[in-house]
Amino acid sequence: MSRTFLFLLGSSRGEGNTEILARRAAEQLSPDVEQRWISLAEHPLPDFEDLRHDSDHTRPSGDNTALLLDATLEATDIVIASPLYWYSVSGHTKRYLDHWSGWLRTPGIDFKATLEGRTLWGVTALAHEEQVVADPLVGTLRNSAAYMGMRFGGVLFGNGSKPGDVLGDEEALLRAKTFFTPEREPEIARFPYEVR
Repeated sequence: MSRTFLFLLGSSRGEGNTEILARRAAEQLSPDVEQRWISLAEHPLPDFEDLRHDSDHTRPSGDNTALLLDATLEATDIVIASPLYWYSVSGHTKRYLDHWSGWLRTPGIDFKATLEGRTLWGVTALAHEEQVVADPLVGTLRNSAAYMGMRFGGVLFGNGSKPGDVLGDEEALLRAKTFFTPEREPEIARFPYEVR
């Protein structure tokens, strides 16, 4: 199966540090790997409504929700490129992940079974020297992958506040060159605790 990388840009502005770092990492992908880039700010999703117990779910069509659902189902690798906002993913990114809850209940797509075994990756830039402050972001992505039975490729970190600052983070640019290499084949994500 050929690989398709879906890059979901979660920043509220274009060409920020997270996007720059993600594009540097993507430059290293083989030319036969398809890349699809979608800005969540330019393709906003409606607020997620939890209708688990009081509504039938139908497959969305003709809007940003349908676009993102189809792109997610077609991807072998999903890259969440979200800046660190208040120690976790951006609002655009969180809304996208919230919609997974609805897609899990959408008949005819087998959302969880489709994503099982595929890989979830993260890229983030933060204006802080200590990466530990991004633990909630990492946990969100790792646990989402674990719940779906996906592989987790880890998170590529960069440092920067003003757009372009990450280009001065030589260590991040060096890590970007090998972030998606086959030698880093991720393992199936596991919860650090038993889910009951």
